[in-house]
Amino acid sequence: MSTEKELLNLRDEIDSLDQQILKLISQRATCAQRVADVKMAAGADNTQFYRPEREAQVLRKIMDLNPGPLDGEEMARLFREIMSACLALENPVRVAFLGPEGTFTQEAALKHFGHSAVTVPMSAIDEVFREVESGAVAYGVVPVENSTEGVINHTLDNFMDSNIHICGEVVLRIHHHLLVSDVTRKDKISRIYSHAQSLAQCRKWLDAHYPNAERVAVSSNAEAAKFVRGEWNAAAIAGETAADMYELSKLSEKIEDQPDNSTRFLIIGSHPIPASGDDKTSILVSMRNQPGALHDLLEPFHRLGIDLTRVETRPSKSGAWNYVFFIDFKGHSDSDMAKEALSDVAERAADLKILGSYPCGVL
Repeated sequence: MSTEKELLNLRDEIDSLDQQILKLISQRATCAQRVADVKMAAGADNTQFYRPEREAQVLRKIMDLNPGPLDGEEMARLFREIMSACLALENPVRVAFLGPEGTFTQEAALKHFGHSAVTVPMSAIDEVFREVESGAVAYGVVPVENSTEGVINHTLDNFMDSNIHICGEVVLRIHHHLLVSDVTRKDKISRIYSHAQSLAQCRKWLDAHYPNAERVAVSSNAEAAKFVRGEWNAAAIAGETAADMYELSKLSEKIEDQPDNSTRFLIIGSHPIPASGDDKTSILVSMRNQPGALHDLLEPFHRLGIDLTRVETRPSKSGAWNYVFFIDFKGHSDSDMAKEALSDVAERAADLKILGSYPCGVL
């Protein structure tokens, strides 16, 4: 068989498969609309259409069943977008994020909820919490820790006075690019805008390539991208989303000093999340200032073999306690083992608050 004939046959096969895929996606979307009708008839509110535990279960199953040649994560990302589009037919999910538009937090929101979600930028982490608490949005996305810069204390502090639940997590690989506009004179760059953390994460690269350029810290990488559009001698350090949104081109790609640089974001909402089968729980514990307090806090988890994935300490806002611990552990708070551990901790602590149990990040 000639090469041309073989290619024609393969293209015909692809066309036939595309038609089958189109038909099946349409059938799935129709089924999603029927789900919405059932939920509406039962009086569901806007937080009951998106089910984090159900979505995590579906995506894990897709990855387990995936035969290749696409890898499991790539296949799960495709299904995430299909699920996002189908959910938008039921009731588009509104998600607040730390803005402005084009930030890594928006990128994390779209990674978690898909591009059919309605993302709403907020100017501060406090505002994201307030939007969720008021019911103006169903969920919020806030950064909580970076692999090189450490924990974001402002996010942790907001949990002290809030009744918000943690509903999920998403980890985003952070890639920084040096961006320029169509008016930039690339050989005359003397000023580089970015968020202070991004400048710190690219310090060695900047020292090597632009040692004499002024480094200007601004409130976000998206704001940096805006500045560049009007300055012929400036560049910005920002991510892919900001580059696309503000129509900038990449002068240099992936300039971060640590290639494994990543940020963990939390999904916050107003309702607790049922177990998905692979979960994590976050708690806030206030301990009295007495000898052995830390041992008393950690001993139940050690005795019961519960895996602690993070322990952070913050100063208490009240003079009644000296230590406030934020703890993440594997498992759901409804499990018998977690209930026993939390009961023991509650007896020893001045205060215990379960911030939420939620599916471990799938993507």
